[in-house]
Amino acid sequence: MSIDFKGSHYPKDVILYAVFFYVRYAVSYRDLEEIMAERGVQVDHATLNRWVVKYSPDIAKAAQRRKQPTAGSWRMDETYIRVKGRWMYLYRAVDKYGKTLEFMLSRRRDKAAARLFFRRAIETNGLPSRIVIDKSGANLAGLQRINVGLKFSRTKQRIEILRVKYLNNIVEQDHRFIKKITRPTLGFKAFHSAVATLAGIEVAHMIRKQQFQSNHTSLFKQFSSLAA
Repeated sequence: MSIDFKGSHYPKDVILYAVFFYVRYAVSYRDLEEIMAERGVQVDHATLNRWVVKYSPDIAKAAQRRKQPTAGSWRMDETYIRVKGRWMYLYRAVDKYGKTLEFMLSRRRDKAAARLFFRRAIETNGLPSRIVIDKSGANLAGLQRINVGLKFSRTKQRIEILRVKYLNNIVEQDHRFIKKITRPTLGFKAFHSAVATLAGIEVAHMIRKQQFQSNHTSLFKQFSSLAA
């Protein structure tokens, strides 16, 4: 299903270029306003912010549907994101090759949040054979609760849980791109805009990791094709 750009006062390609540039490169909205002006497009930083928040979530949904198959051995970890002056928790999972599986921003780091994240990841990517986590008791409890549910399901499959730090290095290193892009923001002003913007950043990162059929097209064209 294509994304609806009706009612916009700018061409679709202009909007998508601005959104892609913001979620791909470490720039502020005022920097992006100048960059767009240099390309002959007069648009203020507040409008650029609205575009990113409005269109990134739908592009991320399309990315999850269209990404190439991933491995059944997962690595899961959280990193910190500042929202309204408070630290929030960005749950992230990649497969053993570093391909992005799922991401979720949460106000809390507890069993309920971990369980919700694992459920979302499984719904999107299917049931894994193994998940490597850190020493967090909340993550372990959330995953064990998932296993209890699986025990009484039709599959009766159980997810193997490993708590081996060096195996999780790949997801910890993967956080660096996300942190690099969010650094110029100096923290998000609202939770909903943080969720939307992070979705776009994750998609740009997935494109960098070649998680879509590219046909040797540019990164921007791959991004814009997700809105088609």
